[in-house]
Amino acid sequence: MRVVVVGGSGNVGTSLIAALERDPGVTEVVGLARRVPTWNPGAKTVWRRADVAEADFAGLFAGADAVVHLAWLMQPTRDPVATWRANALGSARVFRAAAEAKVPTLVYASSIGAYSPGPKDRAVDESWPAHGWPNAAYAREKAYVERLLDSFERDHPDMRVVRMRPGFIFKREAASHQRRLFAGPFLPNKLIGALPLVPDVPGMRLQVVHADDAAEAYRLALTADVRGPVNLAADPVLGAADLASLLDARTVRVPAWMARTALSAAWRARLVPASPGMLEMLLGLPVMDVTKARTELGWQARHNALATVRELLEGLYGGAGMDTPPLEAHPSRVSELSTGVGRRP
Repeated sequence: MRVVVVGGSGNVGTSLIAALERDPGVTEVVGLARRVPTWNPGAKTVWRRADVAEADFAGLFAGADAVVHLAWLMQPTRDPVATWRANALGSARVFRAAAEAKVPTLVYASSIGAYSPGPKDRAVDESWPAHGWPNAAYAREKAYVERLLDSFERDHPDMRVVRMRPGFIFKREAASHQRRLFAGPFLPNKLIGALPLVPDVPGMRLQVVHADDAAEAYRLALTADVRGPVNLAADPVLGAADLASLLDARTVRVPAWMARTALSAAWRARLVPASPGMLEMLLGLPVMDVTKARTELGWQARHNALATVRELLEGLYGGAGMDTPPLEAHPSRVSELSTGVGRRP
């Protein structure tokens, strides 16, 4: 099997390529990245430079048995036109090229962020509306691509399309990357683990999955007889008390309006890259049911949610990373500041 991984140098991509290297049914892996890494996962993998916003995918997809589309631009958060061009229009280009190359299987990285606001006291399956949260560019773009796939699946019934909808994906090696995306350059690594208080904001329920477990689900989806959306998350669903237990901290009740106001002020002051809309999205997300992943993929998370977040915190404290441009461990924080907090890396 020849598998092309679009966005192979990031958080999930590196785990997926490593898993494909171990799979005896995979003969070749083509990793596509905007910035080609020096990381060499094994003899099966070759790297090719490709930016989803402008690459010619025709030759890259020729002869592929499956395309996995993971590429997604989180920054620049202050330039929604740039993220729309890469994420929404770039995804359309990937899908169109896969169809033109007659690739039989397309696996796309959607997200829990594609879901419309929903309940926190019960789990919803993949039929829950996926229209996103309009104030968050990430959610708008994920929801738009879901609508693209609605039409795409109708027009290409011979292609098997799988939409993975994972919770928040963490691993130790992606810690520095996620610090840059969400916290910015002003968060000292050594502060992680020393926080005395965790804000308990109403509606804050977090579903996470380890990147290696997410990658295994993607690998299984390449050959399993599954179609359409598939939720991915590890147990348990996390609240403020769970996070406080990991940090040996106390919770403090914070009204949602106060949390939004504080984040908005920090974002406008260019202290953090995460926009206020991301917090609004998080507070509205439903709790996902993962029965389909277990029954149709045969998937089971090997890392529970608490262990996954603990690994992320340890990685943040130690400044962990990997030898790929997105996951680089110790880039200069001066360069982060000079290019502007929340700019494209």
